[in-house]
Amino acid sequence: MISRYIIPAILLYLHSTVAGAVTRIAILDFELKDLTLAPGIPAEIKRTESIKPLLEKELSSAGYELVSIPIAAQHAADSGVGYLFDHSDVASNLGKQFGADYILVGRLHKPSFLFAYLMANLVSVKDQKVLDHFITESKGPNVELVIKAVENLADKIDNRLENRYTPPPPGNSGK
Repeated sequence: MISRYIIPAILLYLHSTVAGAVTRIAILDFELKDLTLAPGIPAEIKRTESIKPLLEKELSSAGYELVSIPIAAQHAADSGVGYLFDHSDVASNLGKQFGADYILVGRLHKPSFLFAYLMANLVSVKDQKVLDHFITESKGPNVELVIKAVENLADKIDNRLENRYTPPPPGNSGK
């Protein structure tokens, strides 16, 4: 008679544990790949550094748990520009060390003074594979345009994972 109550209780517990699991994402610092005739100017470095915190804000607003990876650990795993972007196995191992389900490796690719691309690989820590490769265009260095590009990137990432992010309405970006 006791087993009649125990089995449903166990099933309910297992269901609530799985349903309550939070998706944990680690976002690495974006790297700048500047192909212009004046690479690495301070404004571009500042723009590149702004992407990660903006993206973290957007994904956390959708309920994702952000996993912090110290910059020293990121640098230790990195063997040069583009290495983690091109080696999902190494990026995955880095995410695994810090308990992430997914790790996002990104770059700001700037082939022109007129536009740049936010590029990101979403890597599954469990199977070390790139789940998706995202590209979002940002025209001009204007801060509002960078914020909009990050919101678009967050929407693409969320659509691939859990589809629960709601971008701010037009005109309310970054507020």
